[in-house]
Amino acid sequence: MTDSTAETDTVAARLPQVSAARNPGLPLDMDWVMGTQANTSAIERRAATLPGRRSVKKAHQAAWLARAISCIDLTTLAGDDTPGRVRRLCAKARQPVRADLLEGLGLPGLTVGAVCVYHEMVPVAVEALAGSGIPVAAVSTGFPAGLSPYALRVREIGESVQAGADEIDIVISRRHVLTGNWQALYDEMREFRAACGAAHVKAILATGELGTLRNVARASLVCMMAGADFIKTSTGKEAVNATLPVSLVMVRAIRAYQQATGIRVGYKPAGGISKAKDALTYLALMKEELSDPWLRPELFRFGASSLLGDIERQLEHHVTGAYSANWRHAMA
Repeated sequence: MTDSTAETDTVAARLPQVSAARNPGLPLDMDWVMGTQANTSAIERRAATLPGRRSVKKAHQAAWLARAISCIDLTTLAGDDTPGRVRRLCAKARQPVRADLLEGLGLPGLTVGAVCVYHEMVPVAVEALAGSGIPVAAVSTGFPAGLSPYALRVREIGESVQAGADEIDIVISRRHVLTGNWQALYDEMREFRAACGAAHVKAILATGELGTLRNVARASLVCMMAGADFIKTSTGKEAVNATLPVSLVMVRAIRAYQQATGIRVGYKPAGGISKAKDALTYLALMKEELSDPWLRPELFRFGASSLLGDIERQLEHHVTGAYSANWRHAMA
Protein backbone atom coordinates (compact mmCIF):
# COMPACT_ATOMS: atom_id res chain seq x y z
CA MET A 1 0.00 0.00 0.00
CA THR A 2 1.38 3.41 -0.95
CA ASP A 3 1.61 6.30 1.50
CA SER A 4 -1.09 8.17 -0.46
CA THR A 5 -3.42 5.19 -0.26
CA ALA A 6 -2.89 4.86 3.48
CA GLU A 7 -3.54 8.55 4.05
CA THR A 8 -6.66 8.56 1.86
CA ASP A 9 -8.04 5.55 3.70
CA THR A 10 -7.25 7.17 7.06
CA VAL A 11 -9.04 10.39 6.14
CA ALA A 12 -12.08 8.45 4.91
CA ALA A 13 -12.18 6.42 8.12
CA ARG A 14 -12.13 9.54 10.26
CA LEU A 15 -15.14 11.07 8.56
CA PRO A 16 -18.50 10.01 10.02
CA GLN A 17 -21.21 8.54 7.85
CA VAL A 18 -23.82 11.14 6.99
CA SER A 19 -27.46 10.40 6.26
CA ALA A 20 -29.23 12.18 3.42
CA ALA A 21 -32.23 13.03 5.63
CA ARG A 22 -34.47 15.76 4.29
CA ASN A 23 -34.89 19.15 5.89
CA PRO A 24 -38.62 19.34 6.74
CA GLY A 25 -38.39 23.06 7.42
CA LEU A 26 -40.27 25.00 10.07
CA PRO A 27 -42.68 27.93 10.30
CA LEU A 28 -41.24 31.27 9.29
CA ASP A 29 -39.72 32.91 12.39
CA MET A 30 -39.57 36.62 11.60
CA ASP A 31 -37.95 37.48 14.93
CA TRP A 32 -35.05 35.18 14.08
CA VAL A 33 -34.81 36.51 10.53
CA MET A 34 -34.87 40.19 11.45
CA GLY A 35 -32.52 39.63 14.36
CA THR A 36 -29.88 38.21 12.03
CA GLN A 37 -27.06 40.64 11.27
CA ALA A 38 -23.72 40.47 9.45
CA ASN A 39 -20.58 42.29 10.59
CA THR A 40 -19.02 42.84 7.17
CA SER A 41 -15.58 43.97 8.33
CA ALA A 42 -15.24 41.05 10.77
CA ILE A 43 -16.44 38.58 8.14
CA GLU A 44 -13.96 39.88 5.58
CA ARG A 45 -11.08 39.72 8.09
CA ARG A 46 -11.91 36.12 8.99
CA ALA A 47 -12.32 35.14 5.32
CA ALA A 48 -8.93 36.66 4.48
CA THR A 49 -7.21 34.30 6.93
CA LEU A 50 -8.66 31.12 5.41
CA PRO A 51 -6.30 30.55 2.45
CA GLY A 52 -3.26 30.63 4.72
CA ARG A 53 -4.59 28.79 7.75
CA ARG A 54 -4.01 25.26 6.49
CA SER A 55 -1.16 23.92 4.42
CA VAL A 56 -1.51 20.30 3.39
CA LYS A 57 1.26 18.62 1.43
CA LYS A 58 2.05 15.37 -0.33
CA ALA A 59 -0.15 12.42 0.71
CA HIS A 60 -2.33 14.63 2.90
CA GLN A 61 -3.01 16.96 -0.01
CA ALA A 62 -3.80 14.05 -2.34
CA ALA A 63 -6.30 12.68 0.17
CA TRP A 64 -8.11 15.99 0.50
CA LEU A 65 -8.14 16.56 -3.26
CA ALA A 66 -9.71 13.12 -3.71
CA ARG A 67 -12.31 14.17 -1.15
CA ALA A 68 -12.95 17.34 -3.17
CA ILE A 69 -13.58 15.29 -6.33
CA SER A 70 -16.22 13.25 -4.52
CA CYS A 71 -18.01 16.52 -3.69
CA ILE A 72 -18.08 18.01 -7.21
CA ASP A 73 -21.35 18.58 -9.05
CA LEU A 74 -19.85 18.18 -12.52
CA THR A 75 -21.74 20.76 -14.52
CA THR A 76 -22.53 21.78 -18.08
CA LEU A 77 -25.01 24.63 -18.47
CA ALA A 78 -24.28 26.02 -21.91
CA GLY A 79 -26.65 27.00 -24.67
CA ASP A 80 -24.81 24.70 -27.07
CA ASP A 81 -25.05 21.57 -24.91
CA THR A 82 -25.69 18.43 -26.95
CA PRO A 83 -26.53 14.84 -25.95
CA GLY A 84 -23.02 13.84 -26.98
CA ARG A 85 -21.41 16.43 -24.71
CA VAL A 86 -23.57 15.34 -21.77
CA ARG A 87 -22.73 11.67 -22.34
CA ARG A 88 -19.02 12.48 -22.38
CA LEU A 89 -19.41 14.51 -19.19
CA CYS A 90 -21.21 11.58 -17.55
CA ALA A 91 -18.37 9.28 -18.58
CA LYS A 92 -15.99 11.71 -16.86
CA ALA A 93 -18.23 11.67 -13.79
CA ARG A 94 -17.96 7.87 -13.63
CA GLN A 95 -14.17 8.02 -13.91
CA PRO A 96 -13.11 11.56 -12.97
CA VAL A 97 -9.38 10.74 -12.92
CA ARG A 98 -7.35 8.59 -15.30
CA ALA A 99 -7.46 4.93 -14.36
CA ASP A 100 -3.70 4.63 -13.79
CA LEU A 101 -3.76 7.57 -11.38
CA LEU A 102 -6.73 6.15 -9.47
CA GLU A 103 -4.86 2.86 -9.13
CA GLY A 104 -1.80 4.70 -7.87
CA LEU A 105 -3.95 6.45 -5.28
CA GLY A 106 -5.74 3.25 -4.30
CA LEU A 107 -9.12 4.76 -5.25
CA PRO A 108 -10.37 2.82 -8.29
CA GLY A 109 -14.04 3.52 -7.49
CA LEU A 110 -13.82 7.30 -7.03
CA THR A 111 -16.66 9.27 -8.66
CA VAL A 112 -17.97 12.83 -8.51
CA GLY A 113 -20.91 13.85 -6.33
CA ALA A 114 -23.44 14.49 -9.12
CA VAL A 115 -23.90 15.69 -12.69
CA CYS A 116 -25.80 18.97 -13.14
CA VAL A 117 -27.55 19.82 -16.43
CA TYR A 118 -30.46 21.74 -17.90
CA HIS A 119 -33.88 20.04 -17.90
CA GLU A 120 -33.64 19.15 -21.59
CA MET A 121 -30.57 16.99 -20.90
CA VAL A 122 -31.91 15.16 -17.83
CA PRO A 123 -33.03 12.00 -19.70
CA VAL A 124 -29.66 11.78 -21.45
CA ALA A 125 -27.77 12.09 -18.16
CA VAL A 126 -30.04 9.60 -16.39
CA GLU A 127 -29.42 7.03 -19.11
CA ALA A 128 -25.67 7.66 -19.19
CA LEU A 129 -25.33 7.33 -15.41
CA ALA A 130 -27.60 4.31 -14.98
CA GLY A 131 -26.19 1.90 -12.40
CA SER A 132 -23.44 4.28 -11.26
CA GLY A 133 -25.17 5.64 -8.17
CA ILE A 134 -24.30 9.19 -9.30
CA PRO A 135 -27.33 11.48 -8.95
CA VAL A 136 -28.54 13.77 -11.70
CA ALA A 137 -29.22 17.38 -10.72
CA ALA A 138 -31.32 19.71 -12.87
CA VAL A 139 -31.35 23.50 -12.72
CA SER A 140 -34.91 24.76 -12.68
CA THR A 141 -37.40 27.59 -12.04
CA GLY A 142 -36.35 29.77 -14.95
CA PHE A 143 -32.62 29.38 -14.33
CA PRO A 144 -30.61 31.60 -14.15
CA ALA A 145 -32.76 34.73 -13.71
CA GLY A 146 -35.85 33.10 -12.19
CA LEU A 147 -38.15 35.53 -13.99
CA SER A 148 -40.33 33.19 -16.05
CA PRO A 149 -44.03 32.92 -15.10
CA TYR A 150 -44.41 31.45 -11.62
CA ALA A 151 -46.68 28.57 -12.66
CA LEU A 152 -44.15 27.56 -15.31
CA ARG A 153 -41.33 27.57 -12.76
CA VAL A 154 -43.25 25.21 -10.50
CA ARG A 155 -44.20 22.99 -13.45
CA GLU A 156 -40.58 22.89 -14.62
CA ILE A 157 -39.58 21.31 -11.30
CA GLY A 158 -42.19 18.59 -11.71
CA GLU A 159 -41.11 17.91 -15.29
CA SER A 160 -37.47 17.47 -14.24
CA VAL A 161 -38.40 15.14 -11.39
CA GLN A 162 -40.58 13.10 -13.72
CA ALA A 163 -37.66 12.90 -16.18
CA GLY A 164 -35.52 11.31 -13.48
CA ALA A 165 -33.68 14.14 -11.75
CA ASP A 166 -32.64 13.24 -8.19
CA GLU A 167 -31.85 16.83 -7.19
CA ILE A 168 -33.30 20.17 -8.26
CA ASP A 169 -31.30 23.41 -8.14
CA ILE A 170 -33.89 26.19 -7.97
CA VAL A 171 -33.28 29.93 -8.17
CA ILE A 172 -35.04 32.28 -5.79
CA SER A 173 -36.71 35.56 -6.76
CA ARG A 174 -34.07 38.10 -5.81
CA ARG A 175 -36.64 40.89 -5.59
CA HIS A 176 -38.16 39.31 -2.48
CA VAL A 177 -34.79 39.67 -0.72
CA LEU A 178 -34.06 43.15 -2.04
CA THR A 179 -37.48 44.42 -0.91
CA GLY A 180 -37.43 42.55 2.39
CA ASN A 181 -40.50 40.48 1.53
CA TRP A 182 -39.45 37.45 3.56
CA GLN A 183 -42.92 35.95 3.67
CA ALA A 184 -43.04 35.88 -0.14
CA LEU A 185 -39.61 34.24 -0.29
CA TYR A 186 -40.67 31.65 2.29
CA ASP A 187 -43.93 30.85 0.48
CA GLU A 188 -42.14 30.54 -2.86
CA MET A 189 -39.49 28.23 -1.43
CA ARG A 190 -42.11 26.07 0.32
CA GLU A 191 -43.97 25.55 -2.96
CA PHE A 192 -40.77 24.77 -4.85
CA ARG A 193 -39.81 22.27 -2.16
CA ALA A 194 -43.21 20.59 -2.33
CA ALA A 195 -42.97 20.34 -6.12
CA CYS A 196 -39.63 18.51 -5.78
CA GLY A 197 -41.30 15.58 -4.02
CA ALA A 198 -38.62 13.03 -3.15
CA ALA A 199 -35.90 14.95 -5.02
CA HIS A 200 -33.56 17.00 -2.86
CA VAL A 201 -33.73 20.74 -3.44
CA LYS A 202 -30.85 23.20 -3.55
CA ALA A 203 -31.82 26.87 -3.19
CA ILE A 204 -29.63 29.16 -5.31
CA LEU A 205 -29.46 32.58 -3.65
CA ALA A 206 -27.53 34.39 -6.43
CA THR A 207 -25.60 36.13 -3.67
CA GLY A 208 -23.82 38.50 -6.05
CA GLU A 209 -27.20 40.15 -6.69
CA LEU A 210 -28.46 40.40 -3.08
CA GLY A 211 -26.71 43.64 -2.16
CA THR A 212 -25.42 42.96 1.36
CA LEU A 213 -24.08 40.14 3.49
CA ARG A 214 -26.97 40.71 5.88
CA ASN A 215 -29.38 39.95 3.03
CA VAL A 216 -27.38 36.79 2.29
CA ALA A 217 -27.66 35.68 5.93
CA ARG A 218 -31.40 36.35 6.13
CA ALA A 219 -32.15 34.74 2.76
CA SER A 220 -30.17 31.66 3.84
CA LEU A 221 -32.26 31.30 7.00
CA VAL A 222 -35.59 31.81 5.22
CA CYS A 223 -34.78 29.20 2.58
CA MET A 224 -33.77 26.69 5.25
CA MET A 225 -36.94 27.39 7.23
CA ALA A 226 -38.88 26.72 4.03
CA GLY A 227 -37.25 23.30 3.62
CA ALA A 228 -34.17 23.72 1.42
CA ASP A 229 -31.91 20.67 1.67
CA PHE A 230 -28.93 22.73 0.42
CA ILE A 231 -28.26 26.42 0.07
CA LYS A 232 -26.10 27.41 -2.90
CA THR A 233 -24.27 30.65 -3.61
CA SER A 234 -24.76 31.28 -7.29
CA THR A 235 -25.98 30.23 -10.69
CA GLY A 236 -22.47 30.74 -12.05
CA LYS A 237 -23.93 33.32 -14.45
CA GLU A 238 -23.71 36.38 -12.16
CA ALA A 239 -20.87 38.91 -12.28
CA VAL A 240 -19.85 37.81 -8.75
CA ASN A 241 -20.27 34.18 -7.77
CA ALA A 242 -18.88 32.17 -4.83
CA THR A 243 -16.62 34.14 -2.49
CA LEU A 244 -15.18 33.31 0.90
CA PRO A 245 -17.03 36.12 2.78
CA VAL A 246 -20.37 35.01 1.33
CA SER A 247 -19.53 31.38 2.09
CA LEU A 248 -18.67 32.23 5.68
CA VAL A 249 -22.03 33.95 6.12
CA MET A 250 -23.93 31.04 4.62
CA VAL A 251 -22.17 28.27 6.53
CA ARG A 252 -22.66 30.15 9.79
CA ALA A 253 -26.36 30.39 8.98
CA ILE A 254 -26.32 26.62 8.44
CA ARG A 255 -24.59 26.17 11.79
CA ALA A 256 -27.13 28.36 13.58
CA TYR A 257 -29.98 26.44 11.97
CA GLN A 258 -28.48 23.09 12.96
CA GLN A 259 -27.89 24.24 16.53
CA ALA A 260 -31.48 25.48 16.83
CA THR A 261 -33.24 22.57 15.10
CA GLY A 262 -30.83 19.63 15.01
CA ILE A 263 -31.25 19.53 11.20
CA ARG A 264 -28.22 19.48 8.91
CA VAL A 265 -28.50 21.50 5.71
CA GLY A 266 -25.93 21.20 2.92
CA TYR A 267 -23.84 23.92 1.28
CA LYS A 268 -22.82 24.39 -2.36
CA PRO A 269 -20.45 27.13 -3.50
CA ALA A 270 -20.71 27.56 -7.28
CA GLY A 271 -19.02 29.67 -9.90
CA GLY A 272 -15.40 30.79 -10.02
CA ILE A 273 -13.87 27.85 -8.15
CA SER A 274 -11.41 26.43 -10.67
CA LYS A 275 -8.15 25.69 -8.82
CA ALA A 276 -7.23 22.79 -6.57
CA LYS A 277 -5.88 25.18 -3.93
CA ASP A 278 -9.29 26.89 -3.80
CA ALA A 279 -10.98 23.53 -3.20
CA LEU A 280 -8.65 22.93 -0.24
CA THR A 281 -9.54 26.34 1.20
CA TYR A 282 -13.26 25.60 0.99
CA LEU A 283 -12.80 22.18 2.59
CA ALA A 284 -10.87 23.83 5.42
CA LEU A 285 -13.72 26.33 5.84
CA MET A 286 -16.28 23.54 6.10
CA LYS A 287 -14.21 21.58 8.61
CA GLU A 288 -13.51 24.59 10.83
CA GLU A 289 -17.00 26.10 10.77
CA LEU A 290 -19.27 23.04 10.48
CA SER A 291 -17.09 19.99 11.35
CA ASP A 292 -16.49 16.66 9.63
CA PRO A 293 -20.06 15.69 8.58
CA TRP A 294 -19.94 18.54 6.03
CA LEU A 295 -16.93 16.99 4.28
CA ARG A 296 -19.08 14.47 2.41
CA PRO A 297 -21.19 14.91 -0.74
CA GLU A 298 -24.40 14.43 1.26
CA LEU A 299 -23.81 17.88 2.77
CA PHE A 300 -21.23 19.63 0.60
CA ARG A 301 -20.84 20.13 -3.15
CA PHE A 302 -18.74 22.26 -5.46
CA GLY A 303 -20.64 23.58 -8.45
CA ALA A 304 -17.81 23.32 -10.98
CA SER A 305 -16.43 21.84 -14.15
CA SER A 306 -12.91 23.16 -14.77
CA LEU A 307 -11.99 22.51 -11.12
CA LEU A 308 -11.76 18.79 -11.80
CA GLY A 309 -9.11 19.24 -14.47
CA ASP A 310 -6.78 21.14 -12.16
CA ILE A 311 -7.26 18.63 -9.35
CA GLU A 312 -6.43 15.79 -11.74
CA ARG A 313 -3.20 17.53 -12.73
CA GLN A 314 -2.22 17.88 -9.06
CA LEU A 315 -2.95 14.21 -8.43
CA GLU A 316 -0.85 13.20 -11.43
CA HIS A 317 2.03 15.21 -10.01
CA HIS A 318 1.60 13.42 -6.69
CA VAL A 319 1.64 9.96 -8.30
CA THR A 320 4.27 10.50 -11.01
CA GLY A 321 6.28 13.53 -9.86
CA ALA A 322 5.51 15.45 -13.05
CA TYR A 323 2.83 17.84 -14.28
CA SER A 324 1.20 17.25 -17.64
CA ALA A 325 -0.55 19.46 -20.15
CA ASN A 326 -4.21 20.29 -19.60
CA TRP A 327 -5.24 18.40 -22.74
CA ARG A 328 -4.28 15.14 -21.05
CA HIS A 329 -7.13 15.66 -18.58
CA ALA A 330 -9.99 16.53 -20.89
CA MET A 331 -13.37 17.16 -19.29
CA ALA A 332 -15.43 15.58 -22.07
